[in-house]
Amino acid sequence: MTEANHPTAEAWLDALHHNGYRITGPRRAVVEIVAHHHRALNPYQVFELARQRYPALGLVTVYRTLERLEALGLIERVHQPHGCHAYLPARVGHQHLLLCEGCGQAEYFSGDDLDALIGRIAARTGYRINEHWLQLFGLCAGCQAGAS
Repeated sequence: MTEANHPTAEAWLDALHHNGYRITGPRRAVVEIVAHHHRALNPYQVFELARQRYPALGLVTVYRTLERLEALGLIERVHQPHGCHAYLPARVGHQHLLLCEGCGQAEYFSGDDLDALIGRIAARTGYRINEHWLQLFGLCAGCQAGAS
């Protein structure tokens, strides 16, 4: 993620406040972790990291805060090969995701070469495809270097 696309925790906290949510210490800790992290984090990872800032944090607060951030369109849920979902800051515009299976590093990329594939799938299935989201999995350069 580039710094220009990096959300600020204060903007997220303002959005939560303007939508009727109280800004508590635990909620602030969760927001700051998710807003400023470059890796896809599952709820338990958010809990562990945020608890370092706010030791009295409860796991229920993490889940509720993530649900609210997702409902406001500030974060997006990503799927991981092992089945547990994780979260990343939401992106503006249509982009695809490359996710490292080793460390969770996330890279967004644009791609316009999918039109022919989508057209073939639509013709074969009879579906009218309205949108898509492509998520690829692999190992980043750092994890590849560590594996050798």
